[in-house]
Amino acid sequence: MAATDLKYGQNCSICMGVYTDPVTLRCGHNFCRGCIELELDSQQESGMYTCPECRKRFHERPTLQRPINLCHPVECPSMSHEDHEAPGIFCTYCINSPVPAVKSCLLCEASLCDNHLRVHSKSPEHVLSEPTTSYGKRKCSTHKKILEYYCSKDAVCICVSCIAFGEHKGHYVEPINAAFEKKRDRLIHFLEKLTVKKKRTEKRVKNLQKRRADVQEKAAGVTKQVNVLFRDIREQLDLLEKRVLSEISNWEEQVSHTVSNLIQQLEIKKDELSRKMFDVEELCHMNDPVTVLQGRAPIRDDFYDRQEGDDEEREREDKKVHEAGDLDEGLISAALHAGLADIMTGVKRGIYVSESLDILLDLNTAGNYVAVSGDLKSVSWSDLNQCRLETLERFQYCQVMSTRSFSSGRHYWEVETSESGDWMIGVCYPSIDRKGVQSYIGNNGKSWGLCKFNQEYSAIHSSDVSQIPHYVSSHSFRIYLDYEAGQLSFYELQGPIRHLHTFSAVFSEPLHAVFYVWGDWVRITS
Repeated sequence: MAATDLKYGQNCSICMGVYTDPVTLRCGHNFCRGCIELELDSQQESGMYTCPECRKRFHERPTLQRPINLCHPVECPSMSHEDHEAPGIFCTYCINSPVPAVKSCLLCEASLCDNHLRVHSKSPEHVLSEPTTSYGKRKCSTHKKILEYYCSKDAVCICVSCIAFGEHKGHYVEPINAAFEKKRDRLIHFLEKLTVKKKRTEKRVKNLQKRRADVQEKAAGVTKQVNVLFRDIREQLDLLEKRVLSEISNWEEQVSHTVSNLIQQLEIKKDELSRKMFDVEELCHMNDPVTVLQGRAPIRDDFYDRQEGDDEEREREDKKVHEAGDLDEGLISAALHAGLADIMTGVKRGIYVSESLDILLDLNTAGNYVAVSGDLKSVSWSDLNQCRLETLERFQYCQVMSTRSFSSGRHYWEVETSESGDWMIGVCYPSIDRKGVQSYIGNNGKSWGLCKFNQEYSAIHSSDVSQIPHYVSSHSFRIYLDYEAGQLSFYELQGPIRHLHTFSAVFSEPLHAVFYVWGDWVRITS
């Protein structure tokens, strides 16, 4: 009898099945949550709610509560959330002792152990899943049926009633498992793309980190060089200062010694004159003629003659002072300039190149519409054909190369341009084309140039143009080449020296300076 009562106590009086998510009304009767909610929904229009079992009336929709007597120990409200989660999910029907569930029935909203799974209905509407307590997520909120389909138009999971009667009627739907497989395939494909992109990003990060490390290493090396250089400059300046100050001190000492000797002699003479003046004053105050005439300090007859001797002596003294000489500021200036020039020579050798290069233009490469100066330093545009002999070396257009080439080392040269017209300056391989538009500086992979066209400045290589971002007011430029480092840099020189652009490349041939002019001229100033 007890067993019968137990079985009966576990059955819903509406569906006559085992309770699924049991709830209780205020009258104390228990029902499946889904069953009683559907029943109450059907009573909503009447405005009066009744218990399906005892017919007790409620003026307001009754609140559904969890029945303590049907609550699984693990699901009991008196237990904390952590206690509910920690042990896992247990069989709904093993109420005497908790048994881990192996499956959950989405239709029954019950979890099943192995034993209860064997006797559970195998009909298709009883959908089994991994053990779960989130049944609401797997059922339609409107029809309380299992979500078996996926609506592609609205991107939502729906039940069979949504297809027949709901807002998804007429939409393209497919079984939820098929949609899941498609979505998973797309996610896997997307994940593969993200993985490839991540690897590329990681590679870029490594390259940038290496670049940063290289920059830091190079900066540290150049900083060390500059520190050594400035320490040497300071030492040389200290030595130059001591040498120049020593020269000034020697002159001062020499002149001071001569003048001091003269002053000493004149002081002695001054004392002697003072004594004589005293004797003469005494005589002037005497009234005795004999004493004055025969006194111990008579006025000698050669007094005026001695005055003339004093003038000669003064001339000799002035001559000695003059011979001691003034400070030779020209000599000091020359010493300073020579010393500073030596220091600057050391500076150039210490970090860059000893001198700027002596670049000469090669007439054999000059196009027929450029004029080259007699010193081979200037090139200018000419509207007259120069009628030079056509050779394989000669450019078709207004360009000319240098005679000298560079296959190693660090070098620089400076150029000056006129204010009007267009020009290009840079370097090129000797294998550059000499005919056609591909022969222009920067229109190929064998030349690198700084260009001025229509008052705009840009850097160009392989027809790839990079605009110079700031205003260029200078007409003097420096081209700096570090062959081994693969760097070609351009600087403007008027006012503060400012960097314009740097090309980085692996040079594979010797490099020549190259120039293009149109309505303009360019002169090599170094």
